[in-house]
Amino acid sequence: MFFPLKNSSQSGQGSIEAWFPRGLVCDGQDVLSAPVTSEGLSPLRIHWKKGRVSNIEILESSKTISLKLLLPRLIEPHAHIDKGFTWEKFPNLSGTYEGALKLNYQEHKLRTPEIVRSRAEKALRIGLKNGLRSVRTHIDSFGLRGSQSWDVLNDLKIQWQNFIELQCVALVPLEYWSTGEGYLLATKVASQEGFLGGVLVPPFDKQSSYRNLFNLIETANKIGCGIDLHIDESSQYPAAGITQLMKVLEHINCQVPITCSHSSSMALLPPRKLKYFADQMARHNISVVALPLTNGWLLGRQERKTPVIRPLAPVRQLQQSGVSVAIGGDNVQDPWFPLGNLDPIALMSDSIPLTQLAPWERLGLSAYTSSAAALMGLEWDGTIKTNAPAEFVVLNARTWSEALSSPPSRQHIINGNWFDENLNAFKLNS
Repeated sequence: MFFPLKNSSQSGQGSIEAWFPRGLVCDGQDVLSAPVTSEGLSPLRIHWKKGRVSNIEILESSKTISLKLLLPRLIEPHAHIDKGFTWEKFPNLSGTYEGALKLNYQEHKLRTPEIVRSRAEKALRIGLKNGLRSVRTHIDSFGLRGSQSWDVLNDLKIQWQNFIELQCVALVPLEYWSTGEGYLLATKVASQEGFLGGVLVPPFDKQSSYRNLFNLIETANKIGCGIDLHIDESSQYPAAGITQLMKVLEHINCQVPITCSHSSSMALLPPRKLKYFADQMARHNISVVALPLTNGWLLGRQERKTPVIRPLAPVRQLQQSGVSVAIGGDNVQDPWFPLGNLDPIALMSDSIPLTQLAPWERLGLSAYTSSAAALMGLEWDGTIKTNAPAEFVVLNARTWSEALSSPPSRQHIINGNWFDENLNAFKLNS
């Protein structure tokens, strides 16, 4: 699969002068003493050879007038690209969780490998153009259609590996992992370096949920496969799913990474109880993906009332306890959320008023960069230093405020090579 080649001069060597987030610089005493703006940006000249950073220098203040904002290529830690762009045919006009679930089931019955491939390729092209280097997608993997979708996405994972690192999570009913068929799927997922997924949203039977979680972790330990759960995506029964997970982890030593996506209803806990659960999650090395946009749309709905409480993973409280937290975009124009376009800059912008986290704060930026990379187990955490990958997005903006007020046009540096914003110079693996 090809994109038209625009510039055949691809040497993997170059340099750029730009504003770069000071919190993502970790090399050289001189560079560490670089001036910093009120938005946490430093003026730097970055050199690279053979696709790797070779030198970083401080720029003089007289040369900063025309600088643009430079970021590492970014990360989407939680998406559903197998069902993306289905809102038009399956609009969930009520905006309820129940409505989304019903329409998702109807749409799933009509999926074919060709349809899923078309959606996923569209999503990957948009994500690449918007500056993503890695995407973790959950895939409805139950039954024949689910198996076909899983195979399609893993095929695309290979095709796109030079441009987007695609991670796949098999999303099935939680109890399925306790069956013989579920174990066969789990071994397949592990062999393809995927993750085991499931949904734990109240109300649920506590005994069966405990048993299903225990069996899931036991299987994951046996085959060495990470876990990423949809848990507590609810405005009721605060932390009911996390409670069950903590009980299970007191009786089984989990040897693989666990990610708790959503964790929305935790925010409804009293402060002391919230601190207790956050500390326990840190003790068990559990990571969290907060998903403010979909949660803000679906949860806390009351007929003819504007919700004054919007459940959202308590990002700051979790970070303060040592939990690694990433922020993701989740759904893209499907029954669960009518908006979204796999744009990490737009996600930052839209999330600021919901999370009150800003990228000029260290922990605010880490949720989109280093913490997201750690959660996904990526080789590069997004910081720059000697020998770091030359993988950057150049935004047509000079400040965070300017960049986030209206997501700007952008250029890309991939493996040390320049591409225009339409990415007119790369070839996918056939």
